[in-house]
Amino acid sequence: MQVTCAPRLGRREAAMAECLSEISNTAGPVEAKEELLDECESIWKQMEECQSKLMLLGTETLLPSDAKLSLLMLRWKALTVDFHQWQARNPEVISTNPDVLLELGKEELQKVKNDLEMVLSTVRSKNKQLEEDLKSLKTRELNELKNKVLKLKTYKKELLSALGEFLDEHFPPPEKGENSKKKNSLAEPVVELITLQEILEMLINTLMTTPHEPYITINESFWPPYIELLLRYGMALRHPEDPNRMRLQAYHK
Repeated sequence: MQVTCAPRLGRREAAMAECLSEISNTAGPVEAKEELLDECESIWKQMEECQSKLMLLGTETLLPSDAKLSLLMLRWKALTVDFHQWQARNPEVISTNPDVLLELGKEELQKVKNDLEMVLSTVRSKNKQLEEDLKSLKTRELNELKNKVLKLKTYKKELLSALGEFLDEHFPPPEKGENSKKKNSLAEPVVELITLQEILEMLINTLMTTPHEPYITINESFWPPYIELLLRYGMALRHPEDPNRMRLQAYHK
């Protein structure tokens, strides 16, 4: 691993203190630290020379506009060349001492480890928050669904109640003995006839619970006039192959 040291322009004492603070916790030998300090001192001397030249350039007298523009263009070209040269250069290693490089490498790896641990902690926190949000969303949707089902059950109960009142008023239950007119005294006990509302509820429930098999079987408890009424007005349909079975007309489709 190659590690570079790029101290900023400023006071030498502050920069040297910064470099010392960077290497003060390393476990390398004293010779490696002194070598690193010597190289930093050499780099600082070069930077001071560059800074002195820049300060001298800043004290030049102002030139006429055309000459000044030409000078600025020349400086711009020179800076462009320097920029490309620095961009093409590979970073220089401050020290080739393996002990220094090892300690600096450990420090960089520790920084990377700390950064990754921080990212991992953030990701876990976000995942936990997402799980809580998802749980709340599921709970809210489940409650909304339960409320809808409850409303539908209440609405169904109201419809059946209104249907019962209408049928009781206009289609009263068959009188007792209607199914025994053709029976003699030796026949089996007469089956009690069910109301038209009960027939309709059977047809509705069968259609809703088993839509793939919505037919009910017609037995002796079904009063024939009720069956003919439902079939004649298209409220029910007979099975195409079995006349003793019928189903409710699928008005909801």
